[in-house]
Amino acid sequence: MNTSTHANATIKLTEASLLRLPEHVQIPQYDRHSITDGIVHIGVGGFHRAHQALYLDNYFHQTSDHQWGICGVGLLVYDERMRDALQSQDCLYTLVERSPGGDHARIIGSITQYLFAPDNRQAVIDAMTDANCKIVSLTITEAGYYYNEGTGELEVNHPTIQHDLQHPTEPIGAFGYITAALDQRRQQGVGPFTVLSCDNLQGNGNIARKMLTAFANLQNPELGQWISENVSFPNSMVDRITPATTAADVRMVAEQFGIDDGFPVVAESFLQWVVEDDFCAGRPNWETVGVQMTDRVHPYELMKIRLLNASHLMIGFLGTLAGYHYVDEVMADPLFTQAVDRLMAEVQPTLEAVPGIDLDDYKRTLIERFSNPKIQDQLPRLCLNGAAKMPKFVLGSLRDALNQGGAIDYLGLTIAAWFRYLNGVDDLGNPIAIDDPMAHILTERAHTGGVNPQPLLQVEEVFGDLAQSSRLAEVIGRELRHLSELGAKGAIAHLLKHPH
Repeated sequence: MNTSTHANATIKLTEASLLRLPEHVQIPQYDRHSITDGIVHIGVGGFHRAHQALYLDNYFHQTSDHQWGICGVGLLVYDERMRDALQSQDCLYTLVERSPGGDHARIIGSITQYLFAPDNRQAVIDAMTDANCKIVSLTITEAGYYYNEGTGELEVNHPTIQHDLQHPTEPIGAFGYITAALDQRRQQGVGPFTVLSCDNLQGNGNIARKMLTAFANLQNPELGQWISENVSFPNSMVDRITPATTAADVRMVAEQFGIDDGFPVVAESFLQWVVEDDFCAGRPNWETVGVQMTDRVHPYELMKIRLLNASHLMIGFLGTLAGYHYVDEVMADPLFTQAVDRLMAEVQPTLEAVPGIDLDDYKRTLIERFSNPKIQDQLPRLCLNGAAKMPKFVLGSLRDALNQGGAIDYLGLTIAAWFRYLNGVDDLGNPIAIDDPMAHILTERAHTGGVNPQPLLQVEEVFGDLAQSSRLAEVIGRELRHLSELGAKGAIAHLLKHPH
């Protein structure tokens, strides 16, 4: 298809053009104009649009309860692209679910407006202050909570936190906006909203509660007390592999489905959401669309974070060192599949029984999901912000395994692979771009340490008191030497042949 034909054949996605889209593209069958925004969501990226927004879209198809529309919010300068795409498309976008069986496209209509905070900060605060707003949900990544892993406390001296404490009516961070809105609601007698974290943090609601309350107490102790007594912070577990949208995805949506969409999203077919049923201002009847509401999320999130997310880190760091670019490429190499399998076997004794889940079956499903060639999940996405991910996805299992006297070889190999990766060169001599807010100190210590893990283990914000474990230092040191001498593939092969 040449460019001009291709341009003429596509239909620009807007509300007015929905009925002109190809018949095999699913479109909203509900009246979007009857929806009011009951949810303000901060951090509208690919994952939110493939997950929570999809659940609400399903909900609107099945119910007349239309008070739960989503007002999306972007806080960061690079959210301009999302603003431009969504605002030019009446906040509609294409979700393509990809599996070996084929691609399925649908238009999601549950986001009704998108606010770009740098354009108008007060508009964001007003949206959260509005009495219709019952839930403020978050996908702001692990780094967005300013949580110090070493101390378990708020990173009070972070520039964003300091700015928002000093400029409460001109915030730039999520906690600044939420606190400003809750303060206005308190003063106006509107009542609180629920803060629902949808990020990959163990006990994400507990962390959101602790960090936000600490922030509010610094700003106004009376407000902090009110938040502590009135606002709900349910824990949740979210799961769907959603790679970053690429130019190739935009072309695919145009060529396969005839849709001109500036920012579509692609995801696997698997979908899961487990939520603690603790909402101070009401919630959708999410059970009707497959959300698991429970009084205890912990076993589910432990399973997902310690099996899926930890495996992602192993795949990301070892795969990058070996010169791979995509997750399914890594999983097509039997060495790596075995390593992931052994990592999950090490982690399993640290898990609790999960109601309704067969862990062996769950692990098999993960291998299948990682191996899906249609997803084209890129390794840099998995490696992003390693300093924030490592404590949350790997170090909890490691602490428990050390306490239990269990095996830590593959957990140690994952950490060693990260240390090696931080040198910025793969096994073939190609440069690696390190994308991490702590990159400067991490890369400096990686170069200083070489095969000695101690300089990096001493980074307290990441490892806390684990630096004192001689057994951990020994295992990481051993695997660092193997990675240095044998490369990623050689190190895996050596460990598989010589288990400890």
